[in-house]
Amino acid sequence: MATPAQLFQSFSRYPLGARLFSRAVTTRAPYFASIAPLVEELRPGRCVVTIGNRRAVRNHIGTVHAIAMCNMCELAAGLMIDSSLPRGLCWIPRGMTVRYLKKAETDLSATVEADCAFAADFRGDVVLPVRVRDTAGQVVMEADISMYVSPKKAG
Repeated sequence: MATPAQLFQSFSRYPLGARLFSRAVTTRAPYFASIAPLVEELRPGRCVVTIGNRRAVRNHIGTVHAIAMCNMCELAAGLMIDSSLPRGLCWIPRGMTVRYLKKAETDLSATVEADCAFAADFRGDVVLPVRVRDTAGQVVMEADISMYVSPKKAG
């Protein structure tokens, strides 16, 4: 079975490939469809996901809702780690610590980067830092997502 990064590369060869890949991801994990994410980049060790500042993700003060940003962070981290781990390992989010630094008043981009060296023989918790930036490049939110990595169960 191909990793998400391999599928992203295959889709990206075609016009609108990133959009089609993003739609496929939200079909597989429907909750993420609520933020209408666009996977801009995906490879082992790095993922970039963007969302638009549209009515469906805004809060009562007209900024992007905190939970919409959390969703994009979890999606980016999940896709990245899924693309980085060897086939015999799986992951599950264990927790998220977030810091809201500025009002999110524009479209947003969440980036997660990690050294993939941990993936080869890792078991246990790994913390993935995700940064959410506005269109001016300002960090509006930081999230540290704890993922529990373990061997896949047989069968």
